[in-house]
Amino acid sequence: MKQIQVIEVQPQGYCGGVLKAISIAKETRAKYPLETITLLGNLVHNKYVKQALELENIKTIENKNKTRLELLDEIDQGIVIFTAHGVAPNIKEKALKKGLKIVDASCPFVVQTQKIIQQKIQDGYEILYIGKYKHPEAESIYTMDEHVHLIQDQTIPKLDTEKVFVTNQTTMSIYDIQELFRAIKQAYPKAEFHDEICNATRVRQQAVLDLQGQGIDALIVVGDPTSNNTQKLLETGQQAQIPIGIKIQDINELDPNDLKDAKKVAVTSGASTPTFLTKQIIRAIENQDYSHHDIPIKQIL
Repeated sequence: MKQIQVIEVQPQGYCGGVLKAISIAKETRAKYPLETITLLGNLVHNKYVKQALELENIKTIENKNKTRLELLDEIDQGIVIFTAHGVAPNIKEKALKKGLKIVDASCPFVVQTQKIIQQKIQDGYEILYIGKYKHPEAESIYTMDEHVHLIQDQTIPKLDTEKVFVTNQTTMSIYDIQELFRAIKQAYPKAEFHDEICNATRVRQQAVLDLQGQGIDALIVVGDPTSNNTQKLLETGQQAQIPIGIKIQDINELDPNDLKDAKKVAVTSGASTPTFLTKQIIRAIENQDYSHHDIPIKQIL
C-alpha cells in the first residue's frame, strides 16, 4: 500500500465570525426555548452546521433565487436571526415592522465594512464594491444604496466624480483584489482604496501560497460548495502551482483515484468548515481508508 504524506495546512476550523454566529444562535435558543426561531438564509456556508442547528429546532430558509428582503416575507412570527454574512438596513426595518424579534449574528468584519461604506456615502463618495453577485455578504452591501456599484471583473463603470471609494467582500482572493485595485486605479487615479479581506481569509490563502515549491502533488480544500472563501482557496492553490486541486465537503466525496499518483498531499479548509470533517479526511488518507464514513452531526456545533 502506497503511503501518502499529508500536510495539514494551518489554520483549520471555524473563524471567529463563524464561532460568534453559532454561539449567538445557540444562546438564542437557550434564552427562548419555546419560540419559533428562523435563520434568514444559512447562518454560515456549511450544510452540516445547518443540519446541526435543525437539531436545536432552529429552522433555515434559503432560496438562491430570492433576495434576503424577499425571503423575509416567509417569516411571520417569532425570532429572525440574521446570518454571519451581514444584513442591509432595510431588512432590519422590514423585520421590525412585521413585529419580529431580531437577532443579528453578523460577522464583525462585515459590520466594519458596512460602517465604512455608510460613512463614505454620507461624505459624498461613489462606492466601487468588489464582490460576488447574490452572495449574501455582498448583497447586504450592494443593495444598501444606489451609490454602491458592484464590481465582479474588470468592467468598471464610468462615474462623473473623482470622489471614488473602493473596497471589497471579506472573502475574496487576495490575488484578484490586487489585480482589480490596479485596474480601478488606472480609471480613477484619485480613488481611495480600503482592502477589507478578513484575517481568516487572508492567512488561509497565504498558507496555501506558501506551499509553492514544496513538492505538493495535490491540494484538498474542505468546504461547502456555496462557500466563497473555500472556492478562493482552491484558486489560490492554482496560483501556488499545485498540480491537482480537489474541493470536497466531506470524506465521502473524496475519490481515491484522484490521489493515485500523489505522494505529498496538503489539506486545507474554509473558515466555516467544522474541524471534525477535515480531521476525518486526513485520517482516512493516512490510513488509506476510503470506505463510507458517518458524519456525526451532533459534533458539528
